[in-house]
Amino acid sequence: MEKVLEFGSSRVKPDVRRLSDMREVIYDIEWLKGAPDMELYYMYRDLAVSKGDRSIILDHRLRYDITVIPPNRLGAEYVKTAGHYHPLIEGTSYTYPEVYEVLRGTAHYLLQKCEGGRITDVVMIEAKEGDKAIIPPGYGHVTINPSNRELKMANWVSRDFSSIYEPYKKCGGAAYFELVDGRLIRNGRCDHIPDIRFLKPTNIAKLGLSKGKEMYGLVRDIEKLAYLNRPQDYGWLWEAALSDKNRAVR
Repeated sequence: MEKVLEFGSSRVKPDVRRLSDMREVIYDIEWLKGAPDMELYYMYRDLAVSKGDRSIILDHRLRYDITVIPPNRLGAEYVKTAGHYHPLIEGTSYTYPEVYEVLRGTAHYLLQKCEGGRITDVVMIEAKEGDKAIIPPGYGHVTINPSNRELKMANWVSRDFSSIYEPYKKCGGAAYFELVDGRLIRNGRCDHIPDIRFLKPTNIAKLGLSKGKEMYGLVRDIEKLAYLNRPQDYGWLWEAALSDKNRAVR
C-alpha cells in the first residue's frame, strides 16, 4: 500500500523498493525461493518545506531525502536497503559523500571500501534517534533496520550524480549479512573480507550535526554542507569519521 509523506505543505509519494528489486543481495536463498514479493521500504526524494528552501537547495546542488524502512525479516536476516556506491567527482580522486540522520528507530549503517577490486575496510555504525552518520568518500553502504520498530531517516547528498548498485548485486550483497540471531556473517562471494570496525555516529557540532538537532535546518546554514560537493577540501572530516578513536563498544 502506497505511503504518502506529509512534508511541509506537500503530500509526497514514495519510490518503493520491493523484494523483487533486491533478489540478488539476499542472504537466505532458501527463504527467497518461496517468499512472495513485498514492499520493503519507501524513499521520498528531493524534499523541501517551501519554495524558498527549494531554491536554496537547488542553488547549492543538494538534495534532501527521507527513507522509511518498516520492521521486517528477509528470512534469516534483518530488512535492509539494496546497497550502493557513489561515483567519482570529475577531476578528483574522491567519490561523493553523504550524511544521514535517524529521525525514528535505530539504524545500522554498514560501510565498505573497495580498492583494486577488493574490499579493504568494513565499518558498522549504530545510530539511534537524533544521531548523524557520515558516509565518507570511497565507501559503499547498506542500511539495516535491526529492530521491531520503524526506521525513519533523512539524508543530505549532492544532486549531481546517480547511485551505483551493480557492485552489490554482482557480489551477492554487502561484505557482511546481519542475521536476526545477532550474528554478522561474512559474504562468501567476496574474497578477503576484513574484520568489521565498529564506530560511533558522527555528531559533529561545528558542521551542524549535533545529536538531536534535525539537520533539515541546515537549509538556513547550507554552507556547512559544502563537503558534499567538495570532499577534497575536508580531509580532516573523513579522518575523524573513520578514526579508531571513534570506536564503539560492542
